[in-house]
Amino acid sequence: MREMTSADLDAVLAIEQSVQRYPWTRGQFADSLDAGHWCHVDEEGGELRGYAIMMPAVDEVELLMIGVSAAHQRKGLGRAMLGGMLELARGRNMRRVLLEVRPSNTAAVALYRSAGFSEVGLRRSYYRDANGSEDALVMACELLDGTNGAGEANG
Repeated sequence: MREMTSADLDAVLAIEQSVQRYPWTRGQFADSLDAGHWCHVDEEGGELRGYAIMMPAVDEVELLMIGVSAAHQRKGLGRAMLGGMLELARGRNMRRVLLEVRPSNTAAVALYRSAGFSEVGLRRSYYRDANGSEDALVMACELLDGTNGAGEANG
């Protein structure tokens, strides 16, 4: 993975629009870049295959977005990108990673659980959907061992 640049926005937006029912806008991606969020892309042979965005806040970071192009889904790329972003957070001494996910996105929920995330809350009517709205599971992954701060993963 490498850091995302503004030159990547068209390719990122194309993936986003093809894989998300309610995609982010170009402006939202640009705002994340401008805000200093941790924006990364996976690229191979000049082809952008996926992207991930995390928003740091003191000693926690929120995973805002992770997306993989349809052609590269179900091949382990999402898991690898998530792992890379968790390592980035550990390397920057973040204590915890938070995220929201649709309960109906069972593949993502399973991926997050297998990466050490657990459910810590529920946001009612958080996402738009065809029926009006859908709740969001709030999940967290503890990164630092609270006793020594050495960056050992819990779970």
